[in-house]
Amino acid sequence: MESISRISALLESARELTLDAASAARNSRGPPKPLDRSQVKRLLDSRNEREVLDGLRRVISMMYRSQKTLPFFSSVVKNVASPNLEIKKLVYIYLVHHAEQDPDLALLSINTIQKSLSDASPQVRALALRTMSNIRVPVISQIVSLAIKKGAGDMSPYVRRAAALAIPKCYRLDPNQLPQLLDQLSILLGDKQYYVAGAAVTAFMEVCPERIDLIHKHYRGLIKKIVDMDEWSQLSTLRLMTIYARKCFPRRVRTVKHKDGVVDLQDFYSEGGDTGTGGEQVVVLDPDLELLLNGIEPLLQSRNSGVVIAVARCYAAVGTSKYLQNAIGPLIALLRAPQDIQQVALLNIVVICLDHPADFVDYATHFLVHGTDTQPVWQLKLELLTLIFPHAPPHTKSLILNELEHFSRGANKALVREAVRAIGRCAQTDASTAPRCLRLLLGQVTSLDGTLAAESLTVIRHLIQQDPNAHVATVIRLAKNLDAATDQQARATIVWLVGEFSAVDGEDNIAADVFRILLKDFSSEAEVTKRQILLLGAKVYLHYLNRQSQAAETDDVEGATLPKNLEEDDHPIARLFKYVLLLVRYDTSYDLRDRARLYKALLAVPQLATLMLLAPKPAPQAPSPSEARKGFSLGSSALVLAGGGGVHGLRGYEPLPDWVKEGQEPDPKLRESDISGLGYGEKRAIPAAEALDSVSKPSSGKTDGRNVTGKTLDDWLAEEEEETEESESNEETEEEESGAEGDHVEEDEEEESENSSDDSGDVTGEQSAESDDDQSERARLVQ
Repeated sequence: MESISRISALLESARELTLDAASAARNSRGPPKPLDRSQVKRLLDSRNEREVLDGLRRVISMMYRSQKTLPFFSSVVKNVASPNLEIKKLVYIYLVHHAEQDPDLALLSINTIQKSLSDASPQVRALALRTMSNIRVPVISQIVSLAIKKGAGDMSPYVRRAAALAIPKCYRLDPNQLPQLLDQLSILLGDKQYYVAGAAVTAFMEVCPERIDLIHKHYRGLIKKIVDMDEWSQLSTLRLMTIYARKCFPRRVRTVKHKDGVVDLQDFYSEGGDTGTGGEQVVVLDPDLELLLNGIEPLLQSRNSGVVIAVARCYAAVGTSKYLQNAIGPLIALLRAPQDIQQVALLNIVVICLDHPADFVDYATHFLVHGTDTQPVWQLKLELLTLIFPHAPPHTKSLILNELEHFSRGANKALVREAVRAIGRCAQTDASTAPRCLRLLLGQVTSLDGTLAAESLTVIRHLIQQDPNAHVATVIRLAKNLDAATDQQARATIVWLVGEFSAVDGEDNIAADVFRILLKDFSSEAEVTKRQILLLGAKVYLHYLNRQSQAAETDDVEGATLPKNLEEDDHPIARLFKYVLLLVRYDTSYDLRDRARLYKALLAVPQLATLMLLAPKPAPQAPSPSEARKGFSLGSSALVLAGGGGVHGLRGYEPLPDWVKEGQEPDPKLRESDISGLGYGEKRAIPAAEALDSVSKPSSGKTDGRNVTGKTLDDWLAEEEEETEESESNEETEEEESGAEGDHVEEDEEEESENSSDDSGDVTGEQSAESDDDQSERARLVQ
């Protein structure tokens, strides 16, 4: 009968597989035929599991197509007690999706889901726990909390992980359950399984990231498990450890004195080692902090770019430059990733390069612009080239300048602009290459491309303002190229430069003559150029007034007196200024007319005009475009958006805490975990080699009358072979003796029977003792 039932079960399974295969083949050729609501309901109410499964799949498909599936609620939920795992999964998905719309019916299924928490299958238990935590009905918050408590003590790590992930959901459902959740979270943080501990860390960072006291006893254990965690848990753990290190390890710095190029270790370890004035500042790392920095180093080889950046953030926030140098190579390797990852990686690399540019010099060739790079990518690459430029060797500097010169003559206007600006930043940061950079920029002034000419002149202006006396010839050269400059912004910049440096050589300057030439075609100039010509005339006339005033005060010119007003002065400069005022009076721009009246009134008081127009201008600085990102944590969204919290609506950024002050850090003994044992009733799997080593260790007892001290695996195998050979030889001798003594059986029957009975009793006693010892030894080996 048993064979018949087995055959029938196999036939039924084969039938189900055949029907499923036929259904799958039919669905692969095209979408299933749509059914009306009554037919779907009929499938859900069927007693056949295959039809119920088909109906549930159709309902879930309708649900994800935003069709109304709430009328099927009662028909779907009644299948929650089905023993079929596939049906149970689909019912749970439907229940989670519609629980808020009909909480009363959803509560009817809670009892069935609670029963699944005691199912024999860990997958079913975890699925039930996950479903209960996803049902967002506040009434069941206590039930979910009890389910989490039960799941936290489950034998299966899969269920414990589900319990850890359910803690944030229960907390969002009812924050009043936090005390009970913290107890379970503290237990799960110390779990022996790395994927359970990783999920617990993720829950901790969402529920109570400020409760650092819960981490003390699990600190070292989490560091050992972080390498085996999944990527998301590694990100949470790295952030937790960074915050923990800031709050628990003070930043100790000691001054190390050098004696003949050798570090004086005696001063380093002495109490007065940090009081010296001459020496090198060395960061002293706490042993537990050093354990963290060394423990996360293997994560630099992770396939996840976020993990690599998180390790770099940890090194930058709590480590030293030595550890940060180890992260530079893996960060550069991210540039081989897709373009979106390249951009994020470059943003983080730039922030590190702002503080440590010399460490990236060896990777200069990785920052060369490719033809397939997007605009954000090549902008960041050009910025990196300018950051490492002053620290690079001569051949690398030449390579960078050649690269920038090539792109400054391209067809992409945005790239041309950034390349010219990069040349200017290179000239500002390295004075030795300023002449070459200036020659490159002066060659672009007469370019027909207005964008290139304007950007080149802007950079030239910055360079000239840094040392005006050394660039008098440059200003004269620019004035000579004024007629060739076609871009109005470029012409306005040249006119401003001539006016700004017109008093360098006193009367021996070209400002007045340039002013005279520009007035010939004043009406045809653009408004931006007219404003600068008017300003140039005001400055030239002001210099004339100041020279006249100085001559009157020093009596260098006999009878030299200042004219009463502009109309009475017949000097050529005064006449040119009156002429420009006349031209501006009839101009269509009210801005120009207002400026002309302002300058005329201001020049009536030369002392005030000197303070306003001839005030020394500070040399402009061209900072790196990513200076605005400095200060944000690596890997954060605020860093990518350049701190656009108000612009982009980004919220939730939390900066890293400050270093704890020395003397206020928690006791290091708190990190000494006293948790022993296996926990959760699990048994440790002892490797075979360890079991054999434990057997071979010296023992006080004896087995089978022989000492087992110092036995090896070869000895055990040799003994087994000898025992088998002895047993075989004994059997052969017994057979021969029985054949030879067959004739004397009747005579010695009584004597042999007595002897055999006595001997058999002794032998069975010895064999039973040996078998007991062998069984105990095998049990030890298995364990």
